[in-house]
Amino acid sequence: MSDTTVKTKKDFKKPALGRGLSALLSDNLVDNLSPQPENNNNNQRIGEIEISQIETNPYQPRTHFDLVALEELAASITEHGVIQPVTVREITPGKYQLISGERRFQASQLAGKTSIPAYIRTADNEQMLEMALIENIQRENLNPIEVSLGFKRLIDECKLPMEKVGEKVGKNRATVNNYLRLLKLPPEIQIGLRDKLITMGHARAIINVEDPVQQLTLYKDIIANDFSVRKVEELVRDIHQPPAPKKNFNTPTPQTPISSREIHIQALEKEITNQLGVRVKIVEQSAGKGEIKIQFSSEEEFDQLMDLLK
Repeated sequence: MSDTTVKTKKDFKKPALGRGLSALLSDNLVDNLSPQPENNNNNQRIGEIEISQIETNPYQPRTHFDLVALEELAASITEHGVIQPVTVREITPGKYQLISGERRFQASQLAGKTSIPAYIRTADNEQMLEMALIENIQRENLNPIEVSLGFKRLIDECKLPMEKVGEKVGKNRATVNNYLRLLKLPPEIQIGLRDKLITMGHARAIINVEDPVQQLTLYKDIIANDFSVRKVEELVRDIHQPPAPKKNFNTPTPQTPISSREIHIQALEKEITNQLGVRVKIVEQSAGKGEIKIQFSSEEEFDQLMDLLK
């Protein structure tokens, strides 16, 4: 077993991090691993650690690793080395547990590396879970279901309110809520979203349909017909629209002529409704004044609307 070389963190250059993760880890991810003077702060160390001394993270939020992407990362590590250190905690002398960076850890093994640069942290189980979840959520290559499950675990297991979760990952409350709503979809649709059979936009439209049977029917129609997000939003609006009253054909209904101005207003209402995904009504008054009324049917729709308007 080789000795772990310990270096200070403050002498390394700092790339940008999400403010939540940066504040939580109190570490700066580095690009330059040249030797630096040591200090005695055992809570913030960086060193080259034998891969055989590291065990994987039992709290790993990521549920799927793409083998092709891992092989590409391994090829990059073979050529350039590990640019961004992993983060570990020391569980016993000379034995470490991965907090974040499992893709880099696995790719380094594929590349035949025997050691890896790592930040060495002191963290209990709850802190470790929180750090691992936040570090993974902030990465762009997670699928929406993994992000949603990460948010849910931060709320359920780390006892964080939704607003605090948003602060830590740099997202607003409405965005966090939209991800959490995805977990209400039937499992088949969640799997389709995870496997990129549908997009986040498709899923957000489907969730506005309350009946799970209708949700599944719509999901299958999307895949069979390659529907766009806008088309799905139109289908959802049709589902919500009450049936038109039956006409009495024995009694003729007088036709009121529609002015060109009214036709223009109706076209504007339809355009804004399509963009926002909720019903919009334009009411004209005298002297060029009027109102634009935006309707919503639930708190979730309101949060989604506010997110769009921001």
